[in-house]
Amino acid sequence: MALLEVRNLSIALKRQKYFTAVNGIDITINAGEIIALAGESGSGKSLSALSIARLLPPSAKITGGQIQYHTAGGGLVDLCSLNEKSLCQIRGKEISMIFQEPRQSLNPLMRIGAQIAETLELHRNAGTARMDKKMADEAAVDMLRKLKFPQPEKILNAWPHQLSGGMCQRVMIAIAAICRPRLLVADEPITALDTANQSHILSLLKDINTEFGTAILFISHDLSVVRNFCSRIMVMYAGTIIEEGPAQTILSAPVHPYTIGLVGAIPRRENRGRPLANIPGKAPSLEESLPGCLFAPRCPKARLLKQEKRCAAGPPPWTDIGNTVKKWHGHRVRCFFAGVDNG
Repeated sequence: MALLEVRNLSIALKRQKYFTAVNGIDITINAGEIIALAGESGSGKSLSALSIARLLPPSAKITGGQIQYHTAGGGLVDLCSLNEKSLCQIRGKEISMIFQEPRQSLNPLMRIGAQIAETLELHRNAGTARMDKKMADEAAVDMLRKLKFPQPEKILNAWPHQLSGGMCQRVMIAIAAICRPRLLVADEPITALDTANQSHILSLLKDINTEFGTAILFISHDLSVVRNFCSRIMVMYAGTIIEEGPAQTILSAPVHPYTIGLVGAIPRRENRGRPLANIPGKAPSLEESLPGCLFAPRCPKARLLKQEKRCAAGPPPWTDIGNTVKKWHGHRVRCFFAGVDNG
């Protein structure tokens, strides 16, 4: 049974008037699973992530679809229809978020320990088992220790400005994981970190997934960082998911021309000294209304096959690659020419 099912979700952004930024996407997350939602900046990844926790900015609104969540109590709820009071019983406790800018997310006027314990006190004290400050502080220290902080008791009394960027991001993970959520939505949590800290954060998230059984939706613009981290990858372009499948399949045998371009742009040791590959052109703006494949104006396959008109005529349907290649089970793509060789 799926933990979370996003069905035909659409989100609009206001630019004088509302324009569709996320267009009818589907996402399924199973209990304990780690999946990645990848794509270039502006593709709608973060809006999709924020919509799950109902944390969209005032300029954005959900215009269609459902976000169905199976609660810890066994009930099925549509997060889109919950009022704020009901949502607060789930958000932070069962569904948590990690944001990409920890210094902007942490309160500069509160000590680290108080910020970690606050979430725990809020949700534990809402139930029958009361939790006092001492118990919350002990739980916060234990979580910091799990996240490999040296001298966690000292960190408890530190201010955010006294910590490095990597340490602040680990604090954000502690806040998100303190209630042992069933789903963790990580919105580009390693973007602002150096390579060493990136690896460390990924390792900590993997530990949380293993120890608590927490499912993770990991948002990233960089396919290389999720290579050995997630089980499935969904590739998003201009507000639409255009390819999805097992991580190793997507990275070793991508089918959509856009995904092929993303994978080809990953730096590799054997290509050292050569120019990095790129995808010519740019993604359509919110104001542009394209009736066909949104990638068609940039697509090398459409030009090679001289099929620009067909691609521009209407959106391509899903093609299940797993129907023809057994080892690619669960791999599907939105492309008219998914089975056509480039050469």
